[in-house]
Amino acid sequence: MTKQEKVQFVINTLEKLYPEVPIPLDHIDPYTLLIAVLLSAQSTDKGVNKITPLLFAKADNPYDMVKLTVDEIREIIKPAGLSPMKSKGIYGLSKILIEKHGGKVPKNFKDLEELPSVGHKTASVVMSQAFGVPAFPVDTHIHRLMYRWNLTNGKNVAQTEKDAKRLFPKELWNKLHLQIIFYGREYSPARGWNVEKDIITKTIGRKSVLK
Repeated sequence: MTKQEKVQFVINTLEKLYPEVPIPLDHIDPYTLLIAVLLSAQSTDKGVNKITPLLFAKADNPYDMVKLTVDEIREIIKPAGLSPMKSKGIYGLSKILIEKHGGKVPKNFKDLEELPSVGHKTASVVMSQAFGVPAFPVDTHIHRLMYRWNLTNGKNVAQTEKDAKRLFPKELWNKLHLQIIFYGREYSPARGWNVEKDIITKTIGRKSVLK
């Protein structure tokens, strides 16, 4: 297979398996999505979806969030892990949204990435899923699969994102990154991986990974 044929095989297979892809993190608007994505660092989506209703019952907008103390936020989000850092980030970004952006989540990468605890991946998720701007957020699943599929050298997530954007059509990015995440969880996990069930890696993957 040529690289382009491999890319098309990935697109076709994922579209068959996941014609519809729900956004894994429960949210009601860009702000609650931003908070949910921040909480998801080193935590599962399922775990975050248990915590956010408790947090959003008290504060689902930046104005209510800054009425809570950092310690109050931390107590609610503790099960998500990294709660000292995340609670400061949530409080800090809420304050900046009020002071600089009229309480709204900005619709550009520069302003998003200037917010506390918001990196490029978090900004990419918000841009793609909240605002529909083409982006290709790379999490551990996408990083692992792009390497297994021999579509990147796997040196770092920045390179993986660059390769993904170069190989896949821009109009597919927002759906495709979710499809790859779903596929990674179901067919190509980091642990307990069975290559016989992993049809994409079995068909186009690296020989060194298949051993």
